[in-house]
Amino acid sequence: MKLLVVGAGAWGTALALQACQRHEVTLWARDASLIQTMQQQRQNPRYLPGRALPDALQLSHADISLASKGVDVTVLAVPMASLRSVLQTLAPLQHPAPLAWLCKGFEAAQSATRGQGLLAHEVQAQVAPSMLAGVLSGPSFAQEVADMKPAALVAASEHAVVRQALVDAFHGDNLRVYANDDVVGVEVGGAVKNVMAIATGLCDGMQLGLNARAALITRGLAEITRLGLAMGARADTFMGLSGLGDLVLTATGDLSRNRQVGMALAQGQSLEKVLQSLGHVAEGVYSAHTVVARAQQLGVDMPIAQAVVAVLQGQASAQQAVAALMGRGARGE
Repeated sequence: MKLLVVGAGAWGTALALQACQRHEVTLWARDASLIQTMQQQRQNPRYLPGRALPDALQLSHADISLASKGVDVTVLAVPMASLRSVLQTLAPLQHPAPLAWLCKGFEAAQSATRGQGLLAHEVQAQVAPSMLAGVLSGPSFAQEVADMKPAALVAASEHAVVRQALVDAFHGDNLRVYANDDVVGVEVGGAVKNVMAIATGLCDGMQLGLNARAALITRGLAEITRLGLAMGARADTFMGLSGLGDLVLTATGDLSRNRQVGMALAQGQSLEKVLQSLGHVAEGVYSAHTVVARAQQLGVDMPIAQAVVAVLQGQASAQQAVAALMGRGARGE
């Protein structure tokens, strides 16, 4: 197969490393200086230092219309904020090959008149509705995937050809890929777990203990499931890789950027300082407000997500947010 990975961040580079063991892979980036550095050093020192790039992996910053010619699968390893513009660029090319995105989050509302942010498949429905597309998601730290450690992902699309193409592209000795047609569930799980990871980071940063962490993760999964069902997802999806699996990884793993944000905020650092020191995108910071807005529009109760928003916006300290959650009235599980 011939694959094009658009975006040479940590995750895009890691997946390109996995796939180039068996396929012809081009890793494309808009930043010519980054590609030049990667070509010279045969590694990605900015986003994934220390992992050698094999000679078989092609690197490119050529016009994307040229880079996409003849590919069997295109993978968009771009942040949620860039997805719309990239899809708008690719849509006129009318390339029939399957395409998948890796981003996890909600797009910020485009204007005051359009008050809700969109999931990735909702963005695609607006700008490239005829595209054969889907999402590749699941519990996966880029560093471990690049090191060829075992991992499992889920390929979700309403199109069977897209699901099969992603399985063919990435399923191998170190990476298992499971197919799913519940795009909404997979995307909601991938987006909202980032918000819950910030909450768990707050909990761990305040040293509230393992009991509190377990309770927070469990109740966080309940919130994710409620929102997903209200948006049309299936309940069983949230017990799978993109639900429980991704939540556990992101809420407990030391490599989780969203968890790091919560821990730093709990220790009194400002959000601006935290994001500057992080050096990478923490999607939960940008998605939290939209998650709560979508939930409110649908009448879904999400107190943990609301508490995270209050802390991120400076309306409450971590201690006040925990006190508000613990002070809620008793109710059935």
